[in-house]
This record gives sequence, structure tokens and C-alpha cells, in this order.
Amino acid sequence: MTRQPRIVHFGLGNFHRAHQAVYTQAVGDWGIAGVAPSSRATVAKLRAQDCLYSVTTRGPGAPVVRVCDALAEALHLGDDADRVQELVAAPGTTVVTLTITEKGYFRTPDGHLDTAAPEIAADLVAGTAHTVIGALVRGLTVRHLTGGAPLTVISCDNMAANGAVLAGVVREFAALAKAGDAFLSWLDESVAWPSTVVDRIVPALAPGDVEAASAVLPFRDEVPVAAEPYRLWVLEDAFAADRPRWELDGALIVPDVTPYQLTKLRLLNGSHSALAYLGRAAGLETVADTMATDWGPKLVRQLADEVAPTLPTFGPNPAQYADDLVTRFENPAIRHSLRQISSDGSGKLPERWFGVLRSTRSPILELALAGWVAQTGDALDPLADRLARNWAEHRTAPELVAAQLRLVGASDLADRPELVRSVAERLPAVLDGRIEV
Repeated sequence: MTRQPRIVHFGLGNFHRAHQAVYTQAVGDWGIAGVAPSSRATVAKLRAQDCLYSVTTRGPGAPVVRVCDALAEALHLGDDADRVQELVAAPGTTVVTLTITEKGYFRTPDGHLDTAAPEIAADLVAGTAHTVIGALVRGLTVRHLTGGAPLTVISCDNMAANGAVLAGVVREFAALAKAGDAFLSWLDESVAWPSTVVDRIVPALAPGDVEAASAVLPFRDEVPVAAEPYRLWVLEDAFAADRPRWELDGALIVPDVTPYQLTKLRLLNGSHSALAYLGRAAGLETVADTMATDWGPKLVRQLADEVAPTLPTFGPNPAQYADDLVTRFENPAIRHSLRQISSDGSGKLPERWFGVLRSTRSPILELALAGWVAQTGDALDPLADRLARNWAEHRTAPELVAAQLRLVGASDLADRPELVRSVAERLPAVLDGRIEV
């Protein structure tokens, strides 16, 4: 099937290729122009394969390998900036989607655009495209000036109200770039920003994945992806233009995604992060490893009990959701790296943990915070240097815990003596690799 690019997607990583691309492939001839913000290698490999790649589903029984042909183009954000701009501006493009992780939105802890970030500052001054936000505004500006065809822009990242978050940073960037009142009005009138929930466990490429996929394909696949059988996509019914009928492949189109969003963020993503920090402290490597301990399944279920009062009553049942999570996390065919999950905690934890801690007491999250603090000395995190500096500058555990919380925008939590004391008291055992749930 020959596909014309009608969707522009920012974030050409494994998750998109095992999730939105799979839904899109199943429901018609829509083509995706995938844009990699940084990885030239992924772009080059996909181009060498005519943008074809495999998706291996790993669950009970033998793995199932299928070829995905949803990608019509593979582009690099900087190298192909003009083509990206052309596609975002093209009237035939009716959907833009994003999987750029929380840090790709360049938000300050209070939720505004981080104009102090060098990448954002550079895009504002030069009108270039070092960031997805800058590239998106660049393309939208041209679209507005060349007819202003309606467009739906869909965040598929793990943030509460992700549609509103994306609309907010785009508006702030556009205002600072002096795009003009007419452009800002057009954003309000002709561009839709639906919120979404996405879910599928998609680990990073592991040794042997290329050979395993290529052995059953008619070509050598240098960029295969593997994923669990489960997948979910919930979209707010707020579209400005034509779109694929993703619901034909099981996506849910709903008036309000909040119940699904909070449940997923606080239970799945929240327990994932807790397992990652505590599991690494215990010397483990994967989520499945944590499920083989005496504390892993207990942690997931106890966290669900503690989080349940903070969730909408008309959403998924927390206890059943937790049971399903345990089954998914125990899948031995999915080697989901704890190191991968624990990266970028300063951007992830405010969404996953802090809202709960502001609403209720959660001993599991207090333990998990101790796991996070234990890892902040060598974290893969945009704030890694400053997090590590706090280790050197604060002599007592309570001082360290409070300093790390303030650094990631949770000064209110840092000012709660009972919470800080509880986390600090758990820190020695965690540093010693003893996880006591």
C-alpha cells in the first residue's frame, strides 16, 4: 500500500512505532511522516528499509512478528527542518502527534515554558528548530499564513491534561516569538488539542532483537520493536479536522479522558517508577525481576489501595487494575529495563507521585521517594548535576530529602516535616539494598 503523509509525528522512538503507528496501519491508507528530534541513526536505518520495520508481540506462547508500513517518511528535526515545516503547513496534513517525553515540553516546575533552557532560547532568537516546540510553532505559523486549514495536534505523552499542556507551551512560545494576535486567535479557533492516554509496555532494543526479527522477515530489520500484547489509546473527542478512525482498531474516543489518565499515571506509571528506583537499589535490572521478589507484587497492589481515594470514582477499578498490572509486569518475555524507566525522574515524578502525596498519606510512595533520592547521585536526568550537588552539600538525610524535593518543584512537600522524616528514615535501608514493603 502506498501511503501519503497526512500525519506528522514528532518522536520516532520505539513507543510510537509500537503504538500509534500500529493503530494507524490498521485503519486505512493514512501515512505518517515520522520526525526524530535527535537520532540520525534511526532515520538513516528506516530510510534504508523504505520505512518498513517489524513489531514483535511478546506474551504467552511464541512471539508474533508483523511488518508495519505506516511510516511514509523518516525525517530528522534539524537536518530536514524545511521538509518538516512544509508538512506541518500542508493542507493535506490534518493530524500532528507527539511522543517526546515529559522533558521535550520544556516546562518549569510551575508549568510554564522554560525560556531559560538554551534550546528554547536559541529557537526564540533564531527561528530555528532545535526543539519540537519550536519546530511545531514554525510550521503552524506558515500554515496560518498559507490558508490556515484546521489541524488536530495530539500529545501522546504521560502528563495529566497533556492536550492543555501542549497548547499552553505552544501559545507561550508563539507569544514570545511575536507571532501576532491573529496567529494566537487562529490557534484558539482552528487548532484542536485533545488530551489522550497511551499505554503499552515497549522496552528498549535488546541484544539479539535484530537477529530474532530478521530471521523471520524477508529483509534485515535494523530497527525492530518488541512490545507486550496489551495496548490502549484513549482520545478526547475534540478534533478540528479529518483523522484516521482509530476506534476501528480498539482506540477509545471519549468526552473526558481524566479517569483513564489519572489511573494510568498514578497506578501504572507511578508503580513503574517505584519499582524502578527500588529495584535498582536492590541490584535488579528489569520489571520482571522486581515481580519475582516478595515485595514487587505487594508494592503494586498496596500502592493501588493508597492511591484509590485520589482517583475519580467513575474510572477503572483500582484493585482490578492493579491485578492486571501485576500480570503484565510479570511477563518474562518483556525485559523492561529499570534504568530506562528511572531516567528523567525530575520530569516524570511530579505527574506520577506528587499529586497523590499532596492529597493523601502514601507509605509506598514515601518508600519510593527514598528509592529516588538514593538514585539521584547518578541519575540519568536533566537535573543530574544539581541533584548530585545536593548530595555533597547536605549532611543529614532530612536536609537531603527536602533539597531534592525543592529542586524538582515540590517545595510544599519539602516543607512537610512528617513526610520528609518518613522518607529520610527509610533511606538507610534502601541504600543498603533492603526493600521493606
